[in-house]
Amino acid sequence: MSISRILKWISGILELGLAIPIIGGSIIIFSGYSALGFMFVLHAITVILSVRNQEPAYGSLFGILTSLLAWIPVVGWLMHLIAGILCIMTGIKNSPRYNYPPNPF
Repeated sequence: MSISRILKWISGILELGLAIPIIGGSIIIFSGYSALGFMFVLHAITVILSVRNQEPAYGSLFGILTSLLAWIPVVGWLMHLIAGILCIMTGIKNSPRYNYPPNPF
């Protein structure tokens, strides 16, 4: 299992945790919104590793968008839920998009 797939699982579980209505909102508010910054960085690293491994990155890309817009109460809850599901779905996929020889760079 690649590191990007492990990070997709971790970020998906964290996003689903932040989607719990009162608990997730409390974590975000009491952390001074730094939880959203942490998730932004985690998703950005996951996107970079996914592109390098030629794996789908749409879950983490949506997670980046979620980190930017999750300060809006109901929209944030829905986006955390969708981002968590998408990250876990992309983490489940076991094969790269292309089975052509990987790029050496």
